[in-house]
Amino acid sequence: MHLDLTQGQIKQHILTLSVPAVIGYFFHTMFNVTDTFFAGLISTQALAALSLSASVFFMILAIGIGMSEAVTSLVGNALGEKNVEKAQHIALNAIVFALLLSVVLSLTGVMSVPYLVSALGDPSYVKETLDYINLILYASFFFMGAFFFNAMLNAVGDTRSFRNILIVTAFLNIVLDYVFIEYFSMAVRGIAMATVISEAITMFYLLYKLKKTKLWCGFSKYRHDSTVLLSILKQGLPPSVNMFMMAFGMYIITYFVAPFGKEAVAAFGIGMRIEQIFLMPVIGLNIAALAIVSQNNGAKAYDRVAPTVHLAVRYGWILSTIGVTAFLLFAEFFAGLLSSDALVIEEAALYLRVSGVASYGFVIIFIYIAMLQGIAKPNMIMPVSIYRQVLAPIIVFSLLAWLGLGILALWIGLDIIIFSAALFLWWYGEKQLKRLKEI
Repeated sequence: MHLDLTQGQIKQHILTLSVPAVIGYFFHTMFNVTDTFFAGLISTQALAALSLSASVFFMILAIGIGMSEAVTSLVGNALGEKNVEKAQHIALNAIVFALLLSVVLSLTGVMSVPYLVSALGDPSYVKETLDYINLILYASFFFMGAFFFNAMLNAVGDTRSFRNILIVTAFLNIVLDYVFIEYFSMAVRGIAMATVISEAITMFYLLYKLKKTKLWCGFSKYRHDSTVLLSILKQGLPPSVNMFMMAFGMYIITYFVAPFGKEAVAAFGIGMRIEQIFLMPVIGLNIAALAIVSQNNGAKAYDRVAPTVHLAVRYGWILSTIGVTAFLLFAEFFAGLLSSDALVIEEAALYLRVSGVASYGFVIIFIYIAMLQGIAKPNMIMPVSIYRQVLAPIIVFSLLAWLGLGILALWIGLDIIIFSAALFLWWYGEKQLKRLKEI
């Protein structure tokens, strides 16, 4: 399959690419919910181990996800140039890059995780945490392979394959979790084993689908190219840092929420999970925009780049309006699905009603980041991410704490940070679009 995104209606391409991606990521979220459910059946320590492992492992996975996005951009640009051989050459070198990256991340993770767990976690569940995350880390090639193969499929306009396999593995994971825990008494190692098997199946299926595209020419055609590897590193570093900072930024926000009590911390966690579900369509638009912009930039069809960006933003704002309205009307109901504590529900509802408005800003951030990656100008992503996730929260939240203001001020401050980053990215992105128009 190869969808030529340089021809045809942009509106249709956005829908064709984004809808399957949204469905896929929904089932990916349910995959994580399943693991959390079974961990809760084992013990409180097991549940805590998964929670801690998730934050630590996401920091490592963020690098792989960011690098794979660079592959979508590079391959998409080559396909846009109608240079299939170049696209194949990049794809083969990207697979080697994924292998090397997985080795580095596995070694780094296995050596550093014990220190991270000891620093952040309660000693009572350190063993469970290491039992779970070490097995995951040793199998990191399956995760990296899945990211990179999916990135290549995205570049040719195929987001359905990832959706399909995520639906299958979401249900398979339920069965495997049950079997490993109930029949083999493997506890958290069973949950990790189920995840590894599901991810391995995902990787091999995506490789199978990749072999059916014009990108695949077989490893007999592989020719090592350090320039391509460096290009992936250069293109992938900004989005990798962006995603890494997202994980670290959540820790910073939690640090400033903690003085308001455990209910506020729990409410923040619940609010974030609900908010992420409503942001899934925006992630789909991000994937669609990256693929479309990359191919059209490569084809020098610059007149199709700005309409893609603006249409994706318009769709995103329509979806945000639906989400914000739902938060205003049903915030307590959504929070009540994940907690029975009245105070937690009240605090979570406050977060959703105030911070939910920031979804308009997230639309700008996600779409313009995709555009900058697609036109191979990702350098501004890193400083904006550091500002949004680290510097601004520390400065703004420290000031609010010094003034002795309540948690409402904290959520308003978070909105201000997100909208300020979105406003800058919009200004900078429009400058880049104007430059393309002049070309």
